[in-house]
Amino acid sequence: MPQRTPLYEQHVDAGGKVVDFAGWELPINYGSQVDEHHRVRRDAGMFDVSHMAHTVVTGGDATAFLRRLLANDVAKLATDGRALYSCMLNEQGGVIDDLIVYRFADNQYRVISNAATREKDLAWMRSVAEGSDVDLAPVPGLAMLAIQGPQAVEKTLSTLSSALATGGRALARFQAFDGEDGFIARTGYTGEDGFELAVPAASAADTWQRLREAGVAPAGLGARDSLRLEAGMALYGNDLDDSVSPLESKLAWTVDFRDTARDFIGRPMLETQRRDGVSRQLVGLVLDARGVLRGHQGIFHGDRQIGEITSGGFSPTTGCSIALARLEHPCPDGLTVDMRGRQLPVNVVPFPFVKNGKSTLNQNEESST
Repeated sequence: MPQRTPLYEQHVDAGGKVVDFAGWELPINYGSQVDEHHRVRRDAGMFDVSHMAHTVVTGGDATAFLRRLLANDVAKLATDGRALYSCMLNEQGGVIDDLIVYRFADNQYRVISNAATREKDLAWMRSVAEGSDVDLAPVPGLAMLAIQGPQAVEKTLSTLSSALATGGRALARFQAFDGEDGFIARTGYTGEDGFELAVPAASAADTWQRLREAGVAPAGLGARDSLRLEAGMALYGNDLDDSVSPLESKLAWTVDFRDTARDFIGRPMLETQRRDGVSRQLVGLVLDARGVLRGHQGIFHGDRQIGEITSGGFSPTTGCSIALARLEHPCPDGLTVDMRGRQLPVNVVPFPFVKNGKSTLNQNEESST
């Protein structure tokens, strides 16, 4: 039976089309996915992300534990409130999950990870923490909204309590504030500025209503997916899983090799890939024909399949069909996609496809000439 977030009734009342997503009843849209997408790129929209998993990590060994657990290094978080994106790897270098970790004091952190991997993640974290002075405490009873877009910061701040607004106003990108009224972070999954705001479930409906009155429109899973795809952000289970490494996923920037004494899980395999190179890589694609690129469509060089699309769809900002695909590396020219038995031409382009609300595709073409 799917679970419901504290905002389920608000979604229904707003006309949301509710679907089962990772075991949760969430809105895919409230009418027009394209309109919701444009609202986020041009103004401000909000997404219910209450299904995400929050885990507080404390104890005398908390920092050492996270330095072992994650491919990125929490030692970079030199000041309280800083955040870090990282992959959590298995011994083979595959991605168990991608997540954000926030530091709030020495040996005190909050990890926010994906809903679909909640149980798997916690079991893995507990196995790694075994025998250490580490406490892993899931945080129950929260509602969380991602408010995103060029007007998201000011519109959100106007709705918050004085203490939470003061904390939020002081945040730079990838920083967070944890107060009595809630948790607020200058993070997101759309490529736009904004906040991720967690409040007690009892405050959820009031928070939602105040944001709506401030001009923040609700947006669903469909727009969230097209926005993150334009921004070149990976979706776990599509673009990432436990069979691929960060180095095979254009996420080398999330792996910190600098401290040679830090023995993070999966490091030996990543060191081998770093030395020898990878045989496959995640690339951006644009369809050079009419149609829509979709996940699992095969990509071919002549008669030979060299990989497949991991995420694809129509991009409202660029007006093109775009995709992420994992292909053999190095990647040859002259590629096609198998679309219902037809071979249509696709072009490999750098991603993100959209940056600062604008298409990068023309820039990519200019840089390649």
